[in-house]
Amino acid sequence: MSHPAPIATAEPVVGRRERKKQATRAALREAALRLSLRHGVENVTVEQIAYEADIALRTFFNYFSSKEEAVVASLSSGAEALIAEFRARPLTESVLQAFREAVLTVMNRSDAAGRDYIEAMRLIRRAPSLVPQKLAVLAAQEQALATAIADRLGLPHGRGPGDGPVYPAVCAAAVLSALRVVLDRWLLPGPGPEPTPSMAVLGRQIDEAIAELATGLDRHR
Repeated sequence: MSHPAPIATAEPVVGRRERKKQATRAALREAALRLSLRHGVENVTVEQIAYEADIALRTFFNYFSSKEEAVVASLSSGAEALIAEFRARPLTESVLQAFREAVLTVMNRSDAAGRDYIEAMRLIRRAPSLVPQKLAVLAAQEQALATAIADRLGLPHGRGPGDGPVYPAVCAAAVLSALRVVLDRWLLPGPGPEPTPSMAVLGRQIDEAIAELATGLDRHR
């Protein structure tokens, strides 16, 4: 049985200098999250993050403006991965189906980045100081997803804010709001020994939310 090919995207050639910068950013991001999970965001300093990552303090500020930004960088990395996965889905899938598959792919990653994404979401839920950075990440993700939806459907982007078709922006806002509701519920501590429910539970909850969006939200009592 043949499967539809994903959307072709050119893989950028990453030079040695850029790889080193990416590695440094990742080391700081991981150290910030690790220390914040261990001690609490309010008890962690920029100096401690730089020391944990074995990177000079002055180098920290080449990548992040604050410890909060460094902690939330794991969430930002996951948001970027979600957009990339969405863009890679086959064009034969609807927007909602492609979004569902992209979410499950990112959430089901077993590597360190996947685990950090979930841990960052859990940490942000209980750390009010991270809310401004979280909102900035979500706003950027919403804009990026709207652009990806427009590209997927062959719609124009518009020449500025408020220009162009409204569907991509409305769709991006709706699906990401639904995802936040689902993830908030999924991350709530359960009665069992596992701190987070299974991916099967997440899949069912995402399916339920997407079904609500697909059928429409206008109802009578």
